[in-house]
Amino acid sequence: MKTVCKTCGVPLKYYDTVSRIVRTKGHVIIHVPVQRLKCPMCGCIHRNLPDYIYPYKQYEAEIIDGVIEGFITCDTIGFEDYPCEMTMLRWKTQKLHSSL
Repeated sequence: MKTVCKTCGVPLKYYDTVSRIVRTKGHVIIHVPVQRLKCPMCGCIHRNLPDYIYPYKQYEAEIIDGVIEGFITCDTIGFEDYPCEMTMLRWKTQKLHSSL
C-alpha cells in the first residue's frame, strides 16, 4: 500500500522514525516508534500513526473514545485523576472519534 501526500498526491518516501509517548490504562506510559514520510514534491512530512493513536494526543484512542462515549468519567474507578476533567471536556467538544 503506497501512501500519498494529501497536498499534492505524490507517493511519499520514508524519511525517519521518531518515538511517540502514549499514555495507556493504569498510568502506563509507552514509547511507540512512529514512521515519518516525506513528500519529494512539496517537502511536507507526514506521520504514519497506528490506529490506536490520535494525532496530537498523548492518550491512546481507547481512553479518548471511552470519555467521548461516556464510559469513562471523573468518577470511574482507575481514571479518577487520569486524565483530568478539563482534558475530558475538551475531547468531548472536539469530537475526535469521528475523525478516524
